[in-house]
Amino acid sequence: MTTIRQHEALAQAYDGISAVVTALDDAGLQRPTRCRGWLVADLLFHILCDAQRALVALASPAPGPADVDDVSYWRAFTPGGDDEASRKHAWWARRSAAAFDRPSGVVRLWTDTAPAAVRAAAAADPDGHVTTQGHVLRVPDFLATLTTEAVIHHLDLIVDLPDAPLPAETPTRVAVATVDGLLSDDAVRPTGWDDPEYLLKATGRLPLTDRDRRDLGEAAGWFPLLG
Repeated sequence: MTTIRQHEALAQAYDGISAVVTALDDAGLQRPTRCRGWLVADLLFHILCDAQRALVALASPAPGPADVDDVSYWRAFTPGGDDEASRKHAWWARRSAAAFDRPSGVVRLWTDTAPAAVRAAAAADPDGHVTTQGHVLRVPDFLATLTTEAVIHHLDLIVDLPDAPLPAETPTRVAVATVDGLLSDDAVRPTGWDDPEYLLKATGRLPLTDRDRRDLGEAAGWFPLLG
């Protein structure tokens, strides 16, 4: 398999989201997503916060060593959790997105911020470390976490947009590798799942069928693998 350059994967992931949202008018930006209670503009604001977090982290190098990598980072987040912090963030994101004069205002801020985050990612020392969410990660691993979240939220964005493009192949491979890492070495991904279905079922966006559970065996009890 060709080695993935993580900043290029992030660029493609963010470009994919831009391709979805810049094609929408204000009515389209108010369509539902897979994230409960969030419209497209609300979810885009949440992804925008990730791009802003990337800018802060990449401009603030940290001493190593890393305490998590691109897979173990996700184990700190309880899949399917509905804790108070999550509910507060969901409410805050909705209110913040609604504060713009029009939903397209979120898009304008996204299209300014996402390319800046990508440029910072390309300029970052691949042997360096950053701190985010209370953890220290190697720069490539940090970029992989951003890419994984962007790909999954891209799939969330387009649930009610049948003509919208899917995430690109390279960032999708990064997200799939993350989920593979969270799955037991003994577990086998059902052969009938394509990459989007795998990601949606691994994150609890789609329920497992009876056949899925038979194919996964004991590993079915570990789903969702990522919240």
